[in-house]
Amino acid sequence: MMSRKLFFAAAITWLFVTCPQASYGWGAWGHNHITKGAILALPAEMRIFFYNHADFMIEESTVPDIRRAVMGDKSEGPRHYINLEKYGYLNEALPRTEEEAVARYGRTEVNEYGILPWHVQDMMKKLTAAFKKGNRTEILFLAADLGHYVADAHVPLHTTVNHDGQITGQQGIHALWESQLPELFGKDYKLYVAEPRYLKNPEKAIWDVIDSSYSLVSKILVPEHRMKLDNPQDKQYLMGPDGAPQKNKYGQPIHQYVYAHVYHELLNGMVERQMRKAIQFTASCWYTAWVNAGRPDMSDWVSETVT
Repeated sequence: MMSRKLFFAAAITWLFVTCPQASYGWGAWGHNHITKGAILALPAEMRIFFYNHADFMIEESTVPDIRRAVMGDKSEGPRHYINLEKYGYLNEALPRTEEEAVARYGRTEVNEYGILPWHVQDMMKKLTAAFKKGNRTEILFLAADLGHYVADAHVPLHTTVNHDGQITGQQGIHALWESQLPELFGKDYKLYVAEPRYLKNPEKAIWDVIDSSYSLVSKILVPEHRMKLDNPQDKQYLMGPDGAPQKNKYGQPIHQYVYAHVYHELLNGMVERQMRKAIQFTASCWYTAWVNAGRPDMSDWVSETVT
């Protein structure tokens, strides 16, 4: 029987080779580093337990994408985004829960519009319950899942109907911003953050994240749109012998390094800042769930041999 690690290695490979849309969500590089950073940011009472299981957590950080694209879980897709314009964002009060959204708009529409912030709230409640029970495996799995959705919430293009620039003729910008840029330039990012803060109102906190992410959408689209107008296609992409842009293993066009570098500079550190915010907020969500569970003593959960 295939081991768990071999299964996920094979699944991730299949995911990114055959399902280009699945690369949306920071990509494996981003999710892995956000999870690592969040573990290191935890206070001492929590850090050793999570650090001892860091390999498991990092591996699990991409599982939501596997459920969506490899396992065909139809309920998974809407958890990764929210198309705010579809909910009348800024014009009307948004539902407080997924149930309220379904009651107002209908299940079909909600599955199309996305449920990301509501799902984060639900995952925090489940993680709190797991801490109360002291179920270590459940805690690790839920924390990794929660971190994935929190990371997605910090990708501005996960908050808009124009999620891949398809409305503005900028197809491919999603993967460029959240995958290619951090993979090319992330080695220089400073991803250590301060210890987490307690979230007195998790519902407001996640909506503040969504609001902040959405405010950056135009700052992502506008400079790249201008670059497209100023550069012919062969200056934007690596071109194949057939005269068409070369595609990477994700099925996305490969941007020229110079093009990506100029765009990265125009963003003025935005990708790094969003990763840092995702790390800080992920750790804060884990910490808040632990505090709300009564601060269970995690020192008894640590194996001396592993430590």
